[in-house]
Formats: sequence, C-alpha cells, structure tokens
Amino acid sequence: MLLRTAPLLGIALLGTPALAATVAVAPGDLTAAIAAASPGDTLRLTAGRHIGPVKVDKPLTLEGEPGAVLDGEGQGSVVTVTAPDVTLRGLELRNSGTSLFDQHSGIFLGKTAKRAVVEDNRLRDTLIGIYVWGADDSLVRRNDVGGRTDLRVSERGNGIQIWNAPGTRVLDNSVHDARDGIFTTTSRKNLFAGNRFERVRFAVHYMYTNDSEVSGNVSLGNGVGYAIMYSNNLVIRGNRSVADREHGFLLNAANSAVFENNSVAGRFAGAVSDSGETLADNDIPRDSEAMSDRLRSGTWKCVFIYNANKNRFAGNRFEGCEIGVHFTAGSERNGMTGNAFVGNRTQVKYVGTRFLDWSEKGRGNYWSDNAAFDLNGDGISDEPYRPNDVVDRVMWAYPAAKLLMNSPGVQVIRWAQKQFPALHPGGVTDSAPLMAPPAMPTSVQTAQSQTAERKQP
Repeated sequence: MLLRTAPLLGIALLGTPALAATVAVAPGDLTAAIAAASPGDTLRLTAGRHIGPVKVDKPLTLEGEPGAVLDGEGQGSVVTVTAPDVTLRGLELRNSGTSLFDQHSGIFLGKTAKRAVVEDNRLRDTLIGIYVWGADDSLVRRNDVGGRTDLRVSERGNGIQIWNAPGTRVLDNSVHDARDGIFTTTSRKNLFAGNRFERVRFAVHYMYTNDSEVSGNVSLGNGVGYAIMYSNNLVIRGNRSVADREHGFLLNAANSAVFENNSVAGRFAGAVSDSGETLADNDIPRDSEAMSDRLRSGTWKCVFIYNANKNRFAGNRFEGCEIGVHFTAGSERNGMTGNAFVGNRTQVKYVGTRFLDWSEKGRGNYWSDNAAFDLNGDGISDEPYRPNDVVDRVMWAYPAAKLLMNSPGVQVIRWAQKQFPALHPGGVTDSAPLMAPPAMPTSVQTAQSQTAERKQP
C-alpha cells in the first residue's frame, strides 16, 4: 500500500511545477512506488523486508525507516540507479548477485546517475558494495560496507569501486571483508577522506587516477594499506597504516605526488594485532624477497617505491617494519625531508648505484639508529647519515652471508668505509639528519584520532 503523506500540489494557473511528495512504501510495493512517483519525490521504506532488485530511473530519494531491509535475493544489483540527482539514504541492503563479470553490486550507479548521493546506508553480503560507474560528481558518505565472507578474498568484489567518475567524493565510510576497500581506475579529481578499512586486501587501490586526494584514512591490519599505481599528481596526506602485513604504502609508476604527514605503524611498533583472516598466498602480491622470507612476523615494508618518480615525502613517520623504505627499478628524483624512520630492522634498501642526498635546504630526516652528536644545538647531526654500506649489498644478494654479520672481518670492512667514504658504491646519504623526530601537525593528529576511533554502527 502506498501512503502519500504530502500530496502533490500543482498550481497550473501560475505554471509552477508540482511540489515533491513523501510516500511511505510498505514491503512488496517498492517497484510500483518507483513507477508511480514523480521526479523529486521521497520514498520512505517502512520496516520489513522489501524485495529487490530495483531500478531507479528518475530523480528520487529512497530512505529507510529502522527495520527496513532491501533484499536482492542473490539476483543482480540490489539497487541500480540510471537517473541523475538520486539520493539513497539510511537503507539496509543485502544479498546481491555473485557475478563479477556482470558487476553485481549492492548499489550500482550507472553513467547517467550523475550527482548521486549515497549516505548512511548499511550493506551486507554484497559482491561489490557501491559501484560508481561513470556517475560524475557523486557523493558516497558514512556508509558501512561489508563484503561476502563466504567467498575467498580473490573472488570478492571491492567495497567501493570507482570508474571514470570525475568529481566523486568518498567520505567517512567503513569498509571491511571485501577484496579492496576502495578501488579506482581511469578517473580524476576524486577525494577519498576519513574512511576506515579492515580485513581487506588493499585499503585504497589507485589505478590510472590522476589529480586526486587521499587524506585522513585509516587502514588496520590489511594486506597493503595504500597501493598507488600508474597515477599522477596526487596528494596523499594524513593517512594511517596500522599493522598492515605487506606494505604501508606501495608506489608503482606513481609520479609527481605529495606524501605528507602520513604514518605507518608496523607490527614491530607494538601496533594492534591482526584479527582478520589470513589471506592466501595468491591474494597478496609478493616480490621475490618476500617469497624467500616466509618466517618474518612483522610488516614487510613501510614504503615500497617501484618505478616511481618526482614524488615528495615530507613529515611522515615510518615505524616498526622489516624495511622502512625500499626503492628500486629506476625510481628517480624522489625527495625525502622531515620524515622519521623509527625502529625498522633495515631503515633503507636502495637497489641502485647513484649517490642520493635525502635532505632539502639543510634539513634531512630522523633516524632512530643514528648515534649522532649535535654540538652546536641546532637540531641537525654533526655528521651525515648513511643507512647502507657495501656489506648490506652483500647481505641482500646472498642472504646466507648474514651468518658473518658479527665477524671481525665484516666489522673491519664497515670501519674502513666509515673512514673512507669514497669506498661507498653509491646509495642514500642524509647530509643533515635530524636529532629528534618531527612532530605531526596537531590538526592531522586530531583528524587521524577521530577517524581511528570511529566505530561501526
């Protein structure tokens, strides 16, 4: 039964359009209510089980009262939106189809669904949670998205997926038990901020998405925190990676990005324990080193930079990882200043022969293993810091040589390199290392704390 609580008022003599109405929709009437509604109407789903899938093909608002559930019964997408200016608010959606090829989703926004608003919804057992498929300028806000725990991680869809949707904002959502938290490809001018990710493969996965921002997000115990691939001109600011297993940040062909005030707290830093499921080996990409070291217990790399150029890292904290930062494959002109490298087993692994100075205008980075002096009290070490030497290179190439790490011969080689810097075969030097770790801005700390404490509804 449809109950029109605010009747349409047409003022034909004045030529003004009819006023929008609010219609209460009982279970079983939703498809008919959408067909009978006028553009601008609000359909309010009353408590009970409403059967989907449904298609919204005109500008409407769908709201859910407490206890209202929209069940797709395992058929296609629970809600498909093809009209512009549609709002989906306060709904509980369940049971999409299971075909990744057909893009079955909890909420599917098609190319013509521009300026959609999807907020305060709860999604469970959906293959892809929310798919913004070319719907420009959409807003996805404060949703709780849970994936299909009955499927392997590689068989699940992403929590929130973006394709070619410029201007879309994804804000303050909670995503868990999906494949990737947010996956975006072939898009631009997007903002992902204030989101929380748990029990996923990649928290944020960027592919071919440019001129965008990722800020104030939290990744807890996932495979990889933030995977930035084949994307340019990004701002990555104020994000947290806590106890992610492989990498806090992974850059592959990511260029001209700004990384500021982010933090990676690996499991060596006393971060939260991993309460999620163990992902199968083929669900997480591993480089050859990771494959050869199956006994490690901590986060593998705080930052992995592969074929990424002209990026700037400033004010970040990388703590408690097997490797603080590993960069290779021709990565060039990446600036590092004002960062803190704390308690990593290996602070830097640089596979290359160039001489690189990680300082900027007389200010370098903080290194927790740098036993330095500051006689003039300016906060800068009196000597440069070199995280690697020729012995490290031997250990990387021949892991069995670690048995000789404390031998007198190795100690003599390291002493000789320190006395004669010309013996160094290239690598990273910090000519102005900091004596204390820089403090993160108060505004960033506050935003991160609020995001980390946000609980699921």
